[in-house]
Amino acid sequence: MGMLLSGRGLITSLIFFLLKFSTAVDIPLSVQQVPTIIKQSKVQVAFPFDEYFQIECEAKGNPEPTFSWSKDDKPFDLSDPRIIVSNNSGTFRIPNEGHISHFQGKYRCFASNKLGIAMSEEMEFIVPNVPKFPKEKIDPLEVEEGDPIVLPCNPPKGLPPLHIYWMNIELEHIEQDERVYMSQKGDLYFANVEEKDSRNDYCCFAAFPRLRTIVQKMPMKLTVNSLKHANDSSSSTEIGSKANSIKQRKPRLLLPSPESGSESSVTILKGDTLLLECFAEGLPTPQVDWNKMGGDLPKGRETKENYGKTLKIENVSYRDKGNYRCTANNFLGSAIHDFHVIVEEPPRWTKKPQSGVYSTGSSGILLCESEGEPEPAIKWRVNGFPIERNPFSGDVISPREISFTNVQPNHTAVYQCEASNVHGTILANANIDVVDVRPLIQTADEENYATVVGYSAFLHCEFFASPEAIVSWQKVEEAKPLEGRRYHFHENGTLQISETTEEDAGSYSCWVENAKGKTAVTANLDIRIIIDGANLTISNVTVEDQGVYSCSAHTALDSTAAMTQVTVLDVPDPPENLHLSERQNRSVRLTWEAGDDHNSNISAYIIEFEGNREEPGRWEELTRVQGEETTVMLSLAPYVRYQFRVIAVNEVGRSQPSQPSDHHETPPAAPDKNPQNIRVQASQPKEMIIKWEPLKPMEQNGPGLEYRVTWKPQGAPVEWEEETVTNHTLRVMTSAVYAPYDVQVQAINHLGSGPEPQSVILYSGEDYPDAAPVIHGVDVINSTLVKVTWSTIPKERVHGHLRGYQVNWWKTKSLLDGRTYPKEVNILRFSGQRNYGMVPSLDAFSEFHLTVLAYNSKGAGPESEAYIFHTPEGVPEKPTFLKVIKVDKDTATLSWGLPKKLNGNLTGYLLQYQIINDTYEIGELNDINITTPSKPSWRLSNLNATTKYKFYLRACTSKGCGKPITEESSTLGEGSKRVGKISEGVNLTQKIHPVETFEPGAEHIVRLLTKNWVDNNSIFEDVIETRGREYAGLYDDISTQGWFIGLMCAIALLTLMLLTVCFVKRNKGGKYSVKEKEDLHPDPEVQSVKDETFGEYSDSDEKPLKGSLRSLNRDMQATESADSLVDYGEGDHGLFSEDGSFIGAYAGSKEKGSVESNGSSTAPFPLRA
Repeated sequence: MGMLLSGRGLITSLIFFLLKFSTAVDIPLSVQQVPTIIKQSKVQVAFPFDEYFQIECEAKGNPEPTFSWSKDDKPFDLSDPRIIVSNNSGTFRIPNEGHISHFQGKYRCFASNKLGIAMSEEMEFIVPNVPKFPKEKIDPLEVEEGDPIVLPCNPPKGLPPLHIYWMNIELEHIEQDERVYMSQKGDLYFANVEEKDSRNDYCCFAAFPRLRTIVQKMPMKLTVNSLKHANDSSSSTEIGSKANSIKQRKPRLLLPSPESGSESSVTILKGDTLLLECFAEGLPTPQVDWNKMGGDLPKGRETKENYGKTLKIENVSYRDKGNYRCTANNFLGSAIHDFHVIVEEPPRWTKKPQSGVYSTGSSGILLCESEGEPEPAIKWRVNGFPIERNPFSGDVISPREISFTNVQPNHTAVYQCEASNVHGTILANANIDVVDVRPLIQTADEENYATVVGYSAFLHCEFFASPEAIVSWQKVEEAKPLEGRRYHFHENGTLQISETTEEDAGSYSCWVENAKGKTAVTANLDIRIIIDGANLTISNVTVEDQGVYSCSAHTALDSTAAMTQVTVLDVPDPPENLHLSERQNRSVRLTWEAGDDHNSNISAYIIEFEGNREEPGRWEELTRVQGEETTVMLSLAPYVRYQFRVIAVNEVGRSQPSQPSDHHETPPAAPDKNPQNIRVQASQPKEMIIKWEPLKPMEQNGPGLEYRVTWKPQGAPVEWEEETVTNHTLRVMTSAVYAPYDVQVQAINHLGSGPEPQSVILYSGEDYPDAAPVIHGVDVINSTLVKVTWSTIPKERVHGHLRGYQVNWWKTKSLLDGRTYPKEVNILRFSGQRNYGMVPSLDAFSEFHLTVLAYNSKGAGPESEAYIFHTPEGVPEKPTFLKVIKVDKDTATLSWGLPKKLNGNLTGYLLQYQIINDTYEIGELNDINITTPSKPSWRLSNLNATTKYKFYLRACTSKGCGKPITEESSTLGEGSKRVGKISEGVNLTQKIHPVETFEPGAEHIVRLLTKNWVDNNSIFEDVIETRGREYAGLYDDISTQGWFIGLMCAIALLTLMLLTVCFVKRNKGGKYSVKEKEDLHPDPEVQSVKDETFGEYSDSDEKPLKGSLRSLNRDMQATESADSLVDYGEGDHGLFSEDGSFIGAYAGSKEKGSVESNGSSTAPFPLRA
């Protein structure tokens, strides 16, 4: 390769690259280099809803950098236990754990290794305080009509942006117009107050959206005293004009404040939005105009907002500086103020210092230039320290550049350039790496490349070298440098072969050589030939692809050809040459020329217009015409500066809009329509706040839009009262409460009035009812339900729209034990004009107080006198529990608990029981009346042995007996020991096995203690007699013993007798299947132990019994009323369920009774020996 490079000097096509590494180069990390910061945080705000706050700093370098931080230009300790530091980077987290304010400040990251130190830009960590208005007492403000007034807001400081709103206590915005204005600082200005400005709830709200916080200032009260002192015979219009004439005065500027004089200076940053505001007090309300002294306002970037009081210029540039004048005037005079606008700019780079790689002995220069206003100051650093403290020998330093010559390896460092003025600071790091290495080729060896004949091939050979290197390519088998016009060598070492042929396939070598050595890699190129005669694919079709295509096929004997027509469809081109003619006040003719339809007929044209004075640039559809038409007569609205454009439509889609037409401005006219949706809102008696939908800008027809509101009592032969307003609401105080008024709203402007308005009927504000109903009586329906009747109040005492009547009731004492109850009011409302209502869900045998009141939309009126009534006794609830505590072969002892609610004087209990053996047949129901209410248990006798019973127990009062609680249990067989009946006291987790460790003849006591019984912690004892016998000598032939023969005969006889008894019992009891038995008692645990001596277990007190269907209630009294309850409450048929229980919600509702609990299912517990 060396021979080729030196011996072929005559080959002019040899291409090489001389790379000058004084420009920015990515150095492979395998080469030693100074640190480079690759990621860093900017401003970080500690929002209270974040879990943590991450301040980032990551860097690369060789050796691997270490990190340190400064905070407010002082060292910051990363070992602080309150922060979490990431591994292998400078990033750390501050958990949001209440101490974050300690970390507020400005941080800077330093990444260092033995070669240099990189420094980050300053990043600020902001911990915002929660903004709050100070607690203060705001004195009421009182002014005379026509005077100016300023309501200060003084919002608290907080994280920008800040949005300020003035609203009333009902969160309705305070209307602003030419007379009322909110300044940029949030103060509310009145040029002249009117009587309608009186209110006691002016509230300033400050919203901080980034903090998700809105704070409210204490409400302010403003009272405007009227000057209407003219003769009573004068009309209201005359009175108003006389009063106002007293206060008429020329304008006086309130913004800027009078203390600033006639001129002031404003500094704005380039690119920001300039807002100048001017507000003057005076009567009539002054108008504000703006102009630039010695020039024009910038067209397209300036707008006048807030009725001309704010001049807004967007994207400010240096040419916008100068003097601006605002002029406030009315017919009595004018006031002016001049703003001297100064445009400044934070620093920005014009020449930023660039990192570079240098070889020993080379030279270089770092440039650092910036612009800004004021002019930025330039400061140089080396490795984070001022360059004056650590200069390199040979460096020539000036404010805007550093030059160096004959650099040596120890000159490697990171230079920092910092440009700053009052508006900010920018920082740039420039790495100076002095490196001497032989070339490092970064492209892998033996890479494979492929292309298609006729296309270009790109073979890569990316490398790094310092000093500068020469790159050459050659084909391996030819061993000579490449030459010719088809070969192009890129700066990064890539070889490009144009118009490839099959002969270009093969292996190529890339050689890179500098003063430190040379390196090579091999690249393999494959040339592919694609023949697909059957298909032609055209990707990304355009209109240019349209045409006739032919395909021909040839053989040695014959040939054939085929042609096809390709038609490309597209959206139409935009219409052209828009022309306006036949211009009239309310119409104009628009004509245009169609664009190319691109092989799809135009189906329609859409005509759009732009004419919204409030939103210029917004296009709206005006009309559509058929695709065959290219002209249309357009109907227009007055006082609009129109511009039109046309869009063509075909089956593919819509064209781009055409170029806009010329402007056509229609003259103003009186309004064509009046406001719609006139309605009333009132929060105080006699008040009418009349509201309506304002006219849209396109409906106003001219300047000076106002609304004339007239009203009078409905049908009264009196003059209409009238007031003209500019907004779409008017507050009127009337002479009567909830009186009907005829109201009209008419639109007017400078050109005249709209059509004659239609009257609507609105009502003045309601007041509370001032009369109470009189309760006629309370009829007791049953122990939990009463019917209340009352007299309605006169219509004139309702003072509004009667919504209905409200019944309040509360329990005062129990008639059972005399216990008194604190007042807990229950509420039930009945809508409409009615004089009765049903009150449900009362407690039986109790004393209640009840009142009735009327209510309207304003609220409730006075209560009637309390009516006292008693509910009668009812039937009790079921007993709280029923337990079988002891059974024998013919007796069972039951114990129970009192009902939770007795609902009267307890007279006793009804105990019923019947046989429920495992057949279809059930036994007769037996009754026992227990007349001793205090008796908590009962012993039943004369029961059948080995029989299952079901027991029912009801508590009774003089009104009857309540619902039963049930229990099941089985008696024992002949000779069985009695056992205790355990309910939930013992959990059976495994079968019981005989105890094998007892001594023969000994007695043992087993004690079982229940854990869940309510009032009986008895201990049951059973004596188990264990017996045993020693069988000595039984090892002989037992069959020869006489006693053994006799025993076997006796056993055979007993077996025969038992079989006979079983056969008789089976025929007597009837047949039943195993499946039916399991249906009767399906408990799986019982089935698993059915061969044991356990009693039967039931898992439901209410399971259906097969067999007899006779009633279990016999002749007991009914427990519920049979009356229909469909008239209760609000008259809703679904308010009560069929059993009379109250379903609807009502205030103060209490417990409606305890939940029914079934008796515990139990079984005799076997103790075997």
